[in-house]
Amino acid sequence: MARKASIIGGGVIGGGWAARFLLNGWDVAVFDPDPEAERKIGEVIANARRSLPALYDKALPAEGRLQFHTDLASAVSGADWVQESVPERLDIKHDLLGAICAAAPETAVIGSSTSGFKPSELNAKGARAVVAHPFNPVYLLPLVELVGAASETARAAEVLRAIGMFPLTLRKEIDAHIADRLLEAVWRESLWLVKDGVATTEEIDEAIRMGFGLRWAQMGLFETYRIAGGEAGMKHFMAQFGPCLSWPWTKLMDVPEFNDALVDLIAGQSDAQSGHLTIRELERLRDDNLVGIMRVLRKSGSGAGGVVTAHEAGLPEAQGATLPVTVERQVPASWTDYNGHMNETHYLEAGAQATDRFMELIGADAAYVASGRSYFTVESHVRFLDEVKAGERLRATTQVLGGAGKKMHLFHRLEHGDGGLAATVETLLVHMDLATRRSSAPDPAVAARLEEFAAAHARLPRPEGAGRHVGQAQARPGGEEMRPEPINSQRTSGTGGEEPRPVHENQGRS
Repeated sequence: MARKASIIGGGVIGGGWAARFLLNGWDVAVFDPDPEAERKIGEVIANARRSLPALYDKALPAEGRLQFHTDLASAVSGADWVQESVPERLDIKHDLLGAICAAAPETAVIGSSTSGFKPSELNAKGARAVVAHPFNPVYLLPLVELVGAASETARAAEVLRAIGMFPLTLRKEIDAHIADRLLEAVWRESLWLVKDGVATTEEIDEAIRMGFGLRWAQMGLFETYRIAGGEAGMKHFMAQFGPCLSWPWTKLMDVPEFNDALVDLIAGQSDAQSGHLTIRELERLRDDNLVGIMRVLRKSGSGAGGVVTAHEAGLPEAQGATLPVTVERQVPASWTDYNGHMNETHYLEAGAQATDRFMELIGADAAYVASGRSYFTVESHVRFLDEVKAGERLRATTQVLGGAGKKMHLFHRLEHGDGGLAATVETLLVHMDLATRRSSAPDPAVAARLEEFAAAHARLPRPEGAGRHVGQAQARPGGEEMRPEPINSQRTSGTGGEEPRPVHENQGRS
């Protein structure tokens, strides 16, 4: 039975919470009196469906049920988690949190998305909420600041990790928590730079995204400065740049007058900078960029990339009826080219992911590779049968065509979400000793498991397209024939009859 999250307040943050829980298999109940709430949250969830699954190489759980309520008590009934995301007015939060605590199960975690109030302020009238402050977009960015009673923040952290987030529990409560205090410092300085005519809003954004923003995404502040200190490290950096703290650079303790002139100045420059794009277009651009950055960070396990990798490891494996499902994922925008279709290199990448997953199934996993043995790719053949677009579901099944001795011969079918065939990838691998870099017999347990698959799959029809060479006519899924120009396509397995030299090591791919 799916767990239930109740979202109280359906703005940008509430909608992001709804999407994060929903796409991780939770049932979601939303309470918001705004007559446009269902439309607004629907648009946020649509963006989340497009972007969040693209972070993963496994399929997320099946979506939960989404329901909208006009009654608070019914919305929180039976909830495991209740998230309040209403405007930053303490009187409104007191009233709502009191009503939530009276109606929600005693076992429910009650979180507030407040960016500034402390738990002692939120609970001054008897509520039992913890601060669970996320960052926009909630469905992509993993950070959640937790503040409150240790027992409650511990329970909250367990839930948040299970839906792919990174809970950061504060040691003590403080106004605006941690991240917003840092952001406020940059924001104040930026307002002065615009007001004093030093820079425009666009120039300030360029300074961030072309420079330190890229460093912060994977190392944060202190680790970045540790490197800046060179071989001597942080002590050298502090000694060299510490005196700057007393120089009259900053206006952190001084705030420009917040008046109509300042608002018009900032808003006018912002409109000139990005007013040609709608908010939804900006959100999709932001999401695509975040997915690309976070997927790169997965390769090293740095920052948010490590959170995604850890979450993916706990996702359930896809199940197939006859053949093992070795890929079940969404196609990210980064896999597509100028026409919006998946680039040819990523058909092969999907096949390589299927090979890696099959290797895990027979026991040739990361630990096996670390022990000094692996299968190396000798040869691959890809048939491109249909276009695949960004956001589509992509599924691969794997059939073993041969598994005797040192060799492993696999045939992957890449299918659309509706089951239509998009491509096939046939690949031949040879088992290798990583110390000698020569072919070797696999571990007996791995060999036995591979032979089991080979024997079972031998009873299946040989897949159409197996053993093809480049240039043969083939039929598209719709039935029409494709006839490439004739070429000399005779393949050999090496030179002079020798065993082919493996050129690529499987496993460890990102």
